[in-house]
Amino acid sequence: MSYPPVMPLFDTVDSIQLGNCHVNQYLTQVSLNKVTDAGLVMEHATDWLYEQQHNENNYKAYRSELTTFLHWCFDVAAMSPTALTRKDMGRYVDYCRQPPQELIGYFNVAQFKDDKETRDRRPNPQWRPFVGKKILGQEQAYSLSDNALKTKMAILSSFYSYLVGEEYCERNPAQIWLNHSRFSGKRQFRAPDDEDNCQAFTQLQWSYVIGCVTQLAEQEPELHQRSLFLVKLIYCCYLRVSDVSARAGYAPVMSQFRQNRDTGIWSFHIPQSKGGKRRSVAISKALLDGLVEYRRFLGLSDYPAANEQQPLFVRHRAAGRGRDAGLLNANLGIRQIREEIQQLILLAAAEAEADGFAQDAIEMRKLTAHNLRHTGITHDININRRPLSHVQADAGHESIDTTSQYLHTSQIERHESAYGKPLDRLQGID
Repeated sequence: MSYPPVMPLFDTVDSIQLGNCHVNQYLTQVSLNKVTDAGLVMEHATDWLYEQQHNENNYKAYRSELTTFLHWCFDVAAMSPTALTRKDMGRYVDYCRQPPQELIGYFNVAQFKDDKETRDRRPNPQWRPFVGKKILGQEQAYSLSDNALKTKMAILSSFYSYLVGEEYCERNPAQIWLNHSRFSGKRQFRAPDDEDNCQAFTQLQWSYVIGCVTQLAEQEPELHQRSLFLVKLIYCCYLRVSDVSARAGYAPVMSQFRQNRDTGIWSFHIPQSKGGKRRSVAISKALLDGLVEYRRFLGLSDYPAANEQQPLFVRHRAAGRGRDAGLLNANLGIRQIREEIQQLILLAAAEAEADGFAQDAIEMRKLTAHNLRHTGITHDININRRPLSHVQADAGHESIDTTSQYLHTSQIERHESAYGKPLDRLQGID
């Protein structure tokens, strides 16, 4: 069997967030022909890697392992990492134990190099994902030690834990493989059912977030009308950032808001979300009013037409000489949306702290754009009392058990509900 060459996917930590046109072209081909969510997987992988920026050794080890793994997923197995099972991880382990000879190198080279003619960064075709040994100039048969294998799987388990936390997948096949291997007992897999994975803004904290962005939209509408509707949409429809951001093969547009001709009810259609699934989310009157307000600001009709291709969220025109200078009507990507919402959260936290809510401010600064989704789900279940089955469908959860993780009450609420319980159920009845 002949194997395709491996293209390095992740540049140095200083360059990784700039993107690379050669990698993007490769991912577009993969998305169209083999794995539809390849571009989105790469967005998540890039964000996860960037979090390792303060440890150079970890960063280098992680990016090499991710490149090898994603090459196997995209080019060899033709499967999304979200679809892999323990059996598939076993196939990947076998692949790593006996890699194709053409993918074994015997000296270290940089994964990317500068092109002097075009002045861009190009993947180095001399790079190989597996490194063999030479003794007295003679190439030795490739072997993978147990420690090296455990390191590989530990890195992938960490990556999958990140994906689970982002709700991009629901299982960690790397850790499950470890738990059933001879290495079991070293570290056991813990299901993502702890409070941190469903962490949400409290009602007080959320009031500062929505209050802050509403005030900004009134003061600087050119900058923040977009921000206001973005926050409302993610919160009300329990959206992942990837649902409203552009990537290879997906550009969100206004016509994703659709009205049922028979009922008149509006919904937001997501053509491809986690695991390549599609869903339609029922929207509230409050969000529909927000959509009208946002569209009027943009100079559009109150409601989108069925075939309207107006981008949902676009970049503001940039000044100066940067890569985005003068750019208009370009869809916001995952990174831009995350950064914009993060700035709003920090501003809201500063306001909460100024009002004397220091602990709330500390907690708010630890939350991210993804927690807006958790907040919408949590508030609808625990405050608005929406049926679990309705929330499950709108959130895109495969199991009602996942939705049930958001059912929680505070100690005060539990005390209040328990305080008046009688011992005798017949007490007071004549």
